[in-house]
Amino acid sequence: MKIKRIIITAAASGLVAVGAQAQTNDQLQKALAQAQAAAEQAQAAANQAQAALAQALAAADSAKQSSMAAKPASNALTTNGLTVTSGANTATLYGLIDITLFNKNNATAATPTASAKSLTSPGVSWMSGNRWGLTGSHALGSADGDLKAIFRLESEFESQTGAMDTPGVLFNRDAWLGVESKTLGKLTFGRQNALGRDPAASAVYGDPYGPAKASVEEGGYTNNNNFKQLIFYAGSATGTRLNNGVVWKKAFSNGLVAGAAYAFGAVPGSFNTGSSKTGSLAYNGDGYTVAGFATSANISNLTHRTVSFGGNVQVSPLIRLNAGYYKYNAQQAAGLGDRNDTAYTLSTKVTPGGAWDYELGYQTMRANNAGVNAAGFVQNAYSDTSAILAKATGNRNTLYGSVFYHFDSSTELYLAFDRLNTTGGYLAAQANGAKSQNEFGLGMRYRF
Repeated sequence: MKIKRIIITAAASGLVAVGAQAQTNDQLQKALAQAQAAAEQAQAAANQAQAALAQALAAADSAKQSSMAAKPASNALTTNGLTVTSGANTATLYGLIDITLFNKNNATAATPTASAKSLTSPGVSWMSGNRWGLTGSHALGSADGDLKAIFRLESEFESQTGAMDTPGVLFNRDAWLGVESKTLGKLTFGRQNALGRDPAASAVYGDPYGPAKASVEEGGYTNNNNFKQLIFYAGSATGTRLNNGVVWKKAFSNGLVAGAAYAFGAVPGSFNTGSSKTGSLAYNGDGYTVAGFATSANISNLTHRTVSFGGNVQVSPLIRLNAGYYKYNAQQAAGLGDRNDTAYTLSTKVTPGGAWDYELGYQTMRANNAGVNAAGFVQNAYSDTSAILAKATGNRNTLYGSVFYHFDSSTELYLAFDRLNTTGGYLAAQANGAKSQNEFGLGMRYRF
């Protein structure tokens, strides 16, 4: 070390000076002893300085690793959270609250003696399911320090009433455990998102509210209102989430993001009944992302399949365009034939800078020979079709838009609308049998 050389050189110079001034042999011997003592002290000081520097570097590296590990292995909407770190363990408490005041027409079904009624009231949040959760990791002490165990527990509730979203199921959104590393990717076991709706697949083109880039995180669009129904095409045998799921996702250094998922059926005596399989592939380019997925599910021993692809492009710093295509087929009860749907979506997000952004989109879902439920409404994709008694053909078209004002990265206000219109024999449950419905929402969303 330079410090060591400087100190020793200074000590040697002192020795020469002392020697020059010594007048007797005793003085010279005494000066030599003093110089040797000074050199030993200098050596000890240099060793202490070197040890202190090594400790400082180790502390800085430990702090960096702890900071990286403390980031939630979670949802893209999580921007804050309260994180606790203890040794190799980290845990983060996080959540999101979204409350919306709605106005919509055809909120009730028309009868021979009464017209359909409108409704103005707080309702199920427009943009995002309300949730709270815990996520975290545990460093597993691998040679490169990269491998870690990860977990997530996430529960959804209704902000207007405080009720559980799924009565009797506490962690209805997520309940999984897994491992993650740069080499392995992310491997998770338990209840979690259906892969097709994630940012590794259709979340990057399903609507303008999703992420622009594919990743291994959970997230993506929801089913909270009329325009957020494409999510059902990205589902599984257990809806838009997997029960008994095993999901692998990995982001490669060349821009590729790959995923594979399998959900066990858990039906005694039948390995396949109730099972789902999905594969996804995405590519993050310079200013654009393309993605797609394919799913096959067994529901009551009938096969349901989706193939979808799409992407987005950042036309300019101001405008992002999103577009996607979905093809869905489902076997149905004997004598009713197969259901065949095609769906298209086109949307844009405008971000002029500052606190405001704007979204606009259109989608059409073309159902052919689709099963209807007992009330006469077309069933969602990946619903059980083993006992349906009737079918319908028609389109479901939705125009939607929104304006956001962001106070900061955690809190925002929004004004949103959509117009639903159906054709042919397609009747949507949300419109209560009417051929159209208009919705308006004024909301506030907060992440913690």
